[in-house]
Amino acid sequence: MNDPLVTAALGALAGRGVDAPFDLAIVLGSGLGAVSERLETVTRIPYAELPGMPATSVSGHRGALAWGRLAGRRVLVFEGRAHPYETGRADAMRPALALVAALGRPPVLLTNASGGIRDDLVPGTIAALSDHIAIGAANPLWGERDERRFVPMGDAYDPALRLRLAEAAAALGMELPEAVYMWFPGPSFETPAEIRAARALGADLVGMSTVPETILARFHGLRVGALSVVTNRAAGLGGAPSHAETKREAALAADRLAGLVGAFAARIGRGAGR
Repeated sequence: MNDPLVTAALGALAGRGVDAPFDLAIVLGSGLGAVSERLETVTRIPYAELPGMPATSVSGHRGALAWGRLAGRRVLVFEGRAHPYETGRADAMRPALALVAALGRPPVLLTNASGGIRDDLVPGTIAALSDHIAIGAANPLWGERDERRFVPMGDAYDPALRLRLAEAAAALGMELPEAVYMWFPGPSFETPAEIRAARALGADLVGMSTVPETILARFHGLRVGALSVVTNRAAGLGGAPSHAETKREAALAADRLAGLVGAFAARIGRGAGR
């Protein structure tokens, strides 16, 4: 695709010595910046200096693109995301995923903070996403004219990448349950009735991100893995969800997540994990 914004962003990165290929691209969710702290020879550029990249307005998101090495792999890290509720657009992260595609199509690891529905998914749990639900929500490909808009989503969260995540967790002695994530666009939290409906539909977790990015990534031919840090019990299941709680609990789990991401990065490029 000849997207002038992506071309301009590539030019801005080239001016800083950045070029393809990368082994892995990572998108960090609320309060999960500890992953970036493990990068070696890290360099970063604010989103505001990259053409087409929407700036995030949510606390807990740095709003910069970083690159460096993690576990010997060359990685690109989006330090925070733009949410549809900030921009009014379901395709808020389209420039970011298009940029990843232009930089050699490495696998993408999405991370987020979520509310737990399933009984074992308590605050502090890290789960790998196996599937998602987005019934009735806006699709980031609305208005797309290319026939590629009919994106198959049967294995939206790549099985081989999930296997590598499980291997990384096992090597660290961590439990890594798999879960189905349901997207609610926010920014208001879900009601207890909505959570009861989500449970009935088969959702294990709820959150306000990731699903549009997964659809966009698949549209661009990118393989996707996703990790979710449970930061609260969903509405009606105990407590009252808040953004302050989300940031606090995410920060408590961030070092464990960073360790898992590093162990996963070390396995990228090995057999089916690439």
